Amino acid sequence: MMKFNGSKGPVLSLDEGSVLDIAGCVVEGVDLAPGRAIPDDGDPRIDHSLEGFLFTCGPDHIRHPEPIGGGKAGSYPLHGSFSSHPAREVAVSGEGNDLECRAVVDVVLSDGGSARLDRCWRINGTTGEVSLSDTLTNTGMKAFPAFLMYHMNLGARHFDDGVRLEGAMLDGGGFPWAFGEGDGGVFCVPAGKGGWAEVRLGPIAAISGKTLLVRFRTDTLPFLQVWRNQASPAHVLGIEPVSHRWEPRAKLAERGELVDLAPGESREYGLAFAFV
Repeated sequence: MMKFNGSKGPVLSLDEGSVLDIAGCVVEGVDLAPGRAIPDDGDPRIDHSLEGFLFTCGPDHIRHPEPIGGGKAGSYPLHGSFSSHPAREVAVSGEGNDLECRAVVDVVLSDGGSARLDRCWRINGTTGEVSLSDTLTNTGMKAFPAFLMYHMNLGARHFDDGVRLEGAMLDGGGFPWAFGEGDGGVFCVPAGKGGWAEVRLGPIAAISGKTLLVRFRTDTLPFLQVWRNQASPAHVLGIEPVSHRWEPRAKLAERGELVDLAPGESREYGLAFAFV
């Protein structure tokens, strides 16, 4: 793990062994990552990633496994092929109070293809905002439909009844974090078709009443998915900007929403968060 923090903002632990995702996120001395309070999906790569504050899902599949099809054996793995691909050429630099960390991740896809993720984390030394810029490039010999989802998982043990989810894309502009009925729930809603969307979670008393503010590009991440699971031993809430609506691949194909990434072609994604 690699410590990454600026003069202001959270203290992050970046996982060089898995896509340079965020393992720990410490705010006011509290690590907001859920740790082992997650559902066991039976895949050690994903369980390892789910424990952290943010992991990246894709680029060949998101959500639950589905057969590869097209005459090929096997299935796309849970949440795609990104997890456990190590980062290389990791380089940290600074300008003034701002800090930047760049890396490259080479990815072997489930169908034998390949892709490259060029990743850049930044921390604004004045505001404490953390931003992520990702460029996904098809380095294989044939096109593939590209998917991407950022899973921002928080340990819900830190929440009380006053914590709310708020955003323009949510019903009524927002509602309590423990939405729905029983021990869990999930929804996926359109977030926009250009510019940046914003969703907020808070105030969180455990971190001095701060609110988590998440922003993301909607040209390539036009949906927001949110899930929670309080079925023991899980105790987690996830905020998930995502490229595709919550439907099976076949349904997305029928809608014409599986957009191929041609060999040599790139696609850009962006996300930012701050505790305010």
